[in-house]
Amino acid sequence: MASLHSFRHVLLLLLAALLLLVGASGAVEGKKGGKVDVALYYESLCPFSAMFVVDSLAKVFKDGLLDAVNLSLVPYGNAHVKDRKISCQHGSEECFLNTVEACAIDAWPDLRVHFRFIYCVEDLVVDGKQREWESCFGKLNLDPKPVTDCYKGERGHQLSLKYGRQTDALQPPHKYVPWVVVDGQPLYEDYENFEAYICKAYKGHPPKVCDGLARPPTPTVLEVAEAGNRVSYYDSGDIRLKPNEDNHAKMKKVVPDDDD
Repeated sequence: MASLHSFRHVLLLLLAALLLLVGASGAVEGKKGGKVDVALYYESLCPFSAMFVVDSLAKVFKDGLLDAVNLSLVPYGNAHVKDRKISCQHGSEECFLNTVEACAIDAWPDLRVHFRFIYCVEDLVVDGKQREWESCFGKLNLDPKPVTDCYKGERGHQLSLKYGRQTDALQPPHKYVPWVVVDGQPLYEDYENFEAYICKAYKGHPPKVCDGLARPPTPTVLEVAEAGNRVSYYDSGDIRLKPNEDNHAKMKKVVPDDDD
């Protein structure tokens, strides 16, 4: 009788060990098939940031790529904080639009909603019409009240400070904007090739867009260098850069629709 009891005890221990192994295996498989974290650190009036949002980043909504991605937008860029006051690379207008976009993210947590709004605003920036940003509410049939209440109140400032802390905590620190991080790794000057990095990092069934994409190169120390035509870090208050129209005008725009 004692031996039977001991045998059952051993069986229970073996079963418990087996369940632990299965659970651990499932957790690993779940992690392998999980989405890839992608973050864009940018500022609203930077022409390079605006063109990247409009001409490149919108591609995450096509060919199933969004199924593989957790995308977050961080509208702060090369700003600085002193005594809780934020100074932005392109002046007070940029600080304002950074806050507006931060409020949009807060008001509409659904990526498909807040990205469409930010896309609309950045498209106006590319065309030099950023002061018409409020027209995006009507174009997208969005209620302006939650965003308006946010940027006019303390909430907007708190969000901007939060994004500032998040940007300042980057390791390695960002060198310029747009600054794209995929799976914890900055892409440096190869940010426009972000799709290939996502496909490389994703462990699940590859989205259609990954077919035919070349594997990205391994980053080198040279990629840390700032591009010769880029303004980075903090500059004089109201600098304005004209976007390269050839990069934008001929690029087909991709706007995520609600039914995509």
